Amino acid sequence: MYMWRLNFYFSAIAIAGAANAADDAARSYPARPIRVVIGFTPGGQPDIATRLIAPKLGEALGQQWVVDNRPGAGGVVGTKIVADAQPDGYTLLTTSSSHAVAPAIYANLPYDSLRDIAGLSMISVASYVLVAAPLLGVKSVQELVALAKAKPGQLNYSSAGTGSGMHFAGEVFRQATQIDAAHVPYKGVPEALNDVVGGRVQFTMAPLGASIGLIRDGRLRGLGVSSPKRASVHPELPTIAESGYPGFRWDSWSGMFAPAKTPRAIINKLNRALVHVLSEPEMQQRFAAIGMDTAPGTPEQLDKFVANQLALVMQLAKKAGIQAK
Repeated sequence: MYMWRLNFYFSAIAIAGAANAADDAARSYPARPIRVVIGFTPGGQPDIATRLIAPKLGEALGQQWVVDNRPGAGGVVGTKIVADAQPDGYTLLTTSSSHAVAPAIYANLPYDSLRDIAGLSMISVASYVLVAAPLLGVKSVQELVALAKAKPGQLNYSSAGTGSGMHFAGEVFRQATQIDAAHVPYKGVPEALNDVVGGRVQFTMAPLGASIGLIRDGRLRGLGVSSPKRASVHPELPTIAESGYPGFRWDSWSGMFAPAKTPRAIINKLNRALVHVLSEPEMQQRFAAIGMDTAPGTPEQLDKFVANQLALVMQLAKKAGIQAK
């Protein structure tokens, strides 16, 4: 009995000591710059959103936030870097729907999207917009669908890579409209958009924030948005749902994550900073100006959202036969 009590006593001391050490680490955190890995080329929603909030987060926490683009395999390369990083709060991840997509299309993913990566907060949500090459001559969703059905297999749509949010948005549109169009994957959002601008690819479903400037300049033809309501930043564009496909919806999103074993006190501190910055009226206006809404929330809400998205994407990937090559 004496030995049991002694062991319990020392165990309690060890647990208390570990808790105190974690609290001390959180109080002194951050003591050096924070690196945010983005698994895509510059210009996509995760990149744009992170660069908007990074200076304000630096002010809030007293350390510089450094954006590090590490594109490859639809975000997998960047996510693997963060999954393998020290869980000390100094290497974070901003990613998109690709985080929930990867497990559905990669047979041997080098990390577990649910167990190895912990949510901090959703950052933004936005509509996708169906855009076409101006040279194609179509001016509405209905005209694009009619052309695709008149030329089965002859139209192509681009994406930021196999399994990217753009790919699944395009596939959801293809299934909803029952058209025969081929998928052409690119390295990132800018590359996918550039070839639509140049007419080498006929259309794509692009994040509104990344394409709004090209639509306004007339370099892309906007046909419809994927949200249930028209986008305030471009209200003249109809929704795809009101263009003859009721119920159509597919959102673009970005969220920030950390390695799964990051101390809870640090996760909470990062979440508070994110929620504070994303809730500022000025920041909300800056996001709205480029077609995004800020979406601050709890770590638990983001983790649950990813789990639900993964279940949905698994069904879509299986039905469409989407698999990384």
